[in-house]
Amino acid sequence: MSSSEAATQQRGHSSTSQTGVNVDGNKSKSLAQKVRKREKSQPNLQGYLQKWTNLVKGFQRRWFVLDQGVLSYYLDQSEAHQQSRGSIRLKGALIEHVDACTFSVTNSSGDLNFRIKAASEAERQTWIVALELAKAGTVEVASPAKSSEGGRCRRTRVPDKPNYPLSLWSIVKNCIGKDLTKIPMPVNFNEPLSMLQRLTEDYEYSDILDVASNCEDECEQLAYMAAFTASSYATSSNRINKPFNPLLGETFECDRMDDLGWRCIAEQVSHHPPIAALHCESKNWQCWQEFTMTSKFRGKYMQVIPLGTAFVSFPKTGTRYSWRKVTTTINNIIVGKLWVDQEGEMEIVDANSPQGSKCILTYVPYSYFGREQQRSVKGVVLNRHKQAKWLIRGTWDEQIEIAPVLRTQGTPDNPSYSTGAYKVAWRRRPAPVESEKYYNLTTLACQLNEPEDGVAPTDSRHRPDQRLMEQGLWDESNQEKLRLEEKQRAVRRVREEKAKQGFKVPDYQPLWFKRENASENAMHVYNHKYWEAKTTQSWSDCPDIY
Repeated sequence: MSSSEAATQQRGHSSTSQTGVNVDGNKSKSLAQKVRKREKSQPNLQGYLQKWTNLVKGFQRRWFVLDQGVLSYYLDQSEAHQQSRGSIRLKGALIEHVDACTFSVTNSSGDLNFRIKAASEAERQTWIVALELAKAGTVEVASPAKSSEGGRCRRTRVPDKPNYPLSLWSIVKNCIGKDLTKIPMPVNFNEPLSMLQRLTEDYEYSDILDVASNCEDECEQLAYMAAFTASSYATSSNRINKPFNPLLGETFECDRMDDLGWRCIAEQVSHHPPIAALHCESKNWQCWQEFTMTSKFRGKYMQVIPLGTAFVSFPKTGTRYSWRKVTTTINNIIVGKLWVDQEGEMEIVDANSPQGSKCILTYVPYSYFGREQQRSVKGVVLNRHKQAKWLIRGTWDEQIEIAPVLRTQGTPDNPSYSTGAYKVAWRRRPAPVESEKYYNLTTLACQLNEPEDGVAPTDSRHRPDQRLMEQGLWDESNQEKLRLEEKQRAVRRVREEKAKQGFKVPDYQPLWFKRENASENAMHVYNHKYWEAKTTQSWSDCPDIY
């Protein structure tokens, strides 16, 4: 392994999720028939694959580009315009089948090898055919922007944010001390996503969960869990616009099994108080959460205090953990540049046993006079005997490192630890080019509101106010927002009037979640009906909310 390859692996984090590749066609054997010449500036083939690294002993998700007889890879697609993390010239290279989904490429001198896993056998064969053609000197392989096995070309950005000046103070000066969830706000302060979609962004770095699922040591598993919880805050450092508040009965699905290895369904299950329920699943883990919050405007700053609980389970190890999110503070509401901070203590606990292992993670609030690094996160994993086993350090907007504890000294109130080498458990991906022009959205965030056929009629992507806002038509969006909110209030007034007249009005029941007890707390959990309904397109029970 070359020194440049080793440096590459230190930059990444482990992943075992399956990903797609930008190739059209279900049968790769017909690929050679599609060979045609193109401009030399365009790549032959490109897409996400899994690359084996010796540093972490596992596969990591990487963006591969085959161009003019050279196979190169990058941390992700946004880096493709920069220098590659590693490359192999195919002239004289050895291309070998390994198993149904895996192949290897070794350079002519034999000192550099890429071991690569595709999402399917057909995808693997597509790449091998393309590599062999490039090795033989064929100029180009057709590669329309679709993933294999019936995948799709996904967008990588949204329209730029238009310039609509509006005074925040003119809106909120009479709102000090009030709950902001009950205050109508114009879309000028929004981003073109709903809260259901924003919650789905928690799984942008789901590959950390894949790594955690393979940990045999539950304390190491908890250390990776700490890194995953921190990753969900990464974009909040420069995302100061609020998401749309979901309507009662609004849903959002995100099926990325073909390329990211997971799918998610979320639903707004209550209006007062506003509660969203979410279920996300992959072959390695399952996550579910109920999200509600309180928020207060205090003049110079606003605080968002989450109240719900999140869970994850790993079928392979049988472990299950729960945690609550920390407080988000938005500073300089009236004067100065807005900036966001996370603060508080998070406990990730063994949901199966109150006496089990746990991780105590502290999000340190920024202090002008403090010595801590801004946006700092630090924590410790304790086993069931209260012994420190892993340490966590880093920042919630950049990266988290973890290290095993070798020895503990000092007093229980002031311990000191000797650790092994720290390793990167999570590192934030670079922001897309010019993302500051479109709300600082990540590539995944841009794809969440992309129109898609076959989803439920209550899906957030059907919201007319949100769609109009994304298109830059903010005046029309504000009109639609008022219409939708009034329509929701009218439905509630009808229910209240029937109750006053003596009619028995049943409580509102969500379609895809049911209220159950979990760890002694009642919460909404998935009823396992949504994906079947999508397959049969059985949406007759969906409410008319738009």
